Amino acid sequence: MTKCLECNEILKGREGQKYCSEYCKSSYHYKKNKLKESSIYVKIDKNLKLNRSILKKYNISGQSQVKTELLVAEGFDFRHSTHTWTAKNGNLYHFCYEFGYRDLQDGKYTLIMWQDYMK
Repeated sequence: MTKCLECNEILKGREGQKYCSEYCKSSYHYKKNKLKESSIYVKIDKNLKLNRSILKKYNISGQSQVKTELLVAEGFDFRHSTHTWTAKNGNLYHFCYEFGYRDLQDGKYTLIMWQDYMK
């Protein structure tokens, strides 16, 4: 008799069956894919999502300033952003999805949110 690849229950039903339920099938593949997390794509995706959540946390008003040390302490990674935007005055903003930042060169960053006119 064959057993479920996830929970080792004895399988009942059709021949060639590998899992006893959809839950076990999903759980098995989740754990299997979790082992592949060392890929560069997954690491960058995690960094982008972390960066976004940090920017969101400190940009409550839609435009604010925050100290560099605070972003770094939260785990912000300045190497990863989704896109950039240059304002009419030449200021370059880096974005993590809809939340952006600009280095003020004095130990602070200006935080902004993406607006429709920025297209």
